[in-house]
Amino acid sequence: MLVSLTVGKVDAGVAVLLTEDKRLIEFPSILLPPDIHSGSIVDINVSRNHPAEETAEQKFSALQTTIFSTFGTTSPSPPILRCRNATQTSVVLEWDPIALATAELRSLSLYRNGAKAGNIPLGKLSTKISGLALDTEYTFHLVLRTSAGQYGSERLTVKTHKMTDLHGITVTPGIMPGQLRESLNETVEMIGAKMSETVRIDTTHFVCTEPRGPAWEKALEMNVPVVVPDWLLGCQREGRIVGVRSYYLDADPSKRTIGPSAQQQQQQQQQAQEGERGGGGQQLHRDSPRIEHTPPTPEQARPERGFPPVGAGARSGSPGPRESSGQQAGGVDGVATSLAGTTLAEKPDEEEEEEEEDDDETAAKKAVEAANAADRAKAAAEKEEEDKEEEHDVPEETSVQDMVDAAEEDGRFDEVDL
Repeated sequence: MLVSLTVGKVDAGVAVLLTEDKRLIEFPSILLPPDIHSGSIVDINVSRNHPAEETAEQKFSALQTTIFSTFGTTSPSPPILRCRNATQTSVVLEWDPIALATAELRSLSLYRNGAKAGNIPLGKLSTKISGLALDTEYTFHLVLRTSAGQYGSERLTVKTHKMTDLHGITVTPGIMPGQLRESLNETVEMIGAKMSETVRIDTTHFVCTEPRGPAWEKALEMNVPVVVPDWLLGCQREGRIVGVRSYYLDADPSKRTIGPSAQQQQQQQQQAQEGERGGGGQQLHRDSPRIEHTPPTPEQARPERGFPPVGAGARSGSPGPRESSGQQAGGVDGVATSLAGTTLAEKPDEEEEEEEEDDDETAAKKAVEAANAADRAKAAAEKEEEDKEEEHDVPEETSVQDMVDAAEEDGRFDEVDL
């Protein structure tokens, strides 16, 4: 379409054109011929450029596709939290690298039992929480805040160990003799602990015998306890975590516990006492001698037992030593019969007492007393033999009386052979 316009005014950048119906159109003066001035008539041909429109539309569509593929298909991923190690008083948590996509990280926070524990520095993939209680469950989760929104991890429940659980120990060996290093490896395997060749965030103890080396310096920098190998032996011996104060490199070795643990000592003492009580009682019952007492003669029997006193026969005109031996035998038989009756009367009481004695220790004591009574009876028998040499008139009376006295001192007759 061809349009004729009259130039009304030309300025530095804009020219005013007039239509036939006297309308004003502002037109860039740079597009007009250079010799145009006021009153000039110019013809402008106006037409639609379809190829240019198609090209522009294609460029715009490509730009939209690029924006969508870059910012619309991926989003930040929630952090994945897991437990790396747990001890009696601490927990080491770790997580995978955070996938932010095209978003910007605002903050990463750790929550413990629903309360915020602190912010995690950028670039950190693990953290250690100390000062926890023994044998207690804790719940942890991470909250990720980005320019694309907020994302939270799944809740992780961790329980701290008991004092007797040694699986949380992670040691890093330092400078020590080779033989001691092998012994350390065996001890670590026996107690179920772990060993790391480098000092890490989950290292609980640094074990060495010489304070030097880069690993030792890093352990000091990370505030890891530096102990001697005897500390692991102490844990193995006690069956629980022991204090490290007496196992430092500069600690006094005399303050360390050497030998079996207190529990093992108590168990050994109890077993020894039970063995002595059981075996000793059996030995006493097996080795105790059989005690036999000879009945006394009528001349030396005491009045409280129903026997006439010593010398009563001489005062009452009893026959002398020339009398027949039958009379003496009759007298002895009478006394023996009386003594047997007394002994048989006392036996039921003894049996009732023995039925009431159920304790092994009481039976052992009585066996010992019986053995002592046997010794006294033996001594009395020896004395009897000596008296026989001096007094030939009544050789049996003195020995029998000594036996009666020894039996009365003991308090009872165990068995009488008539």
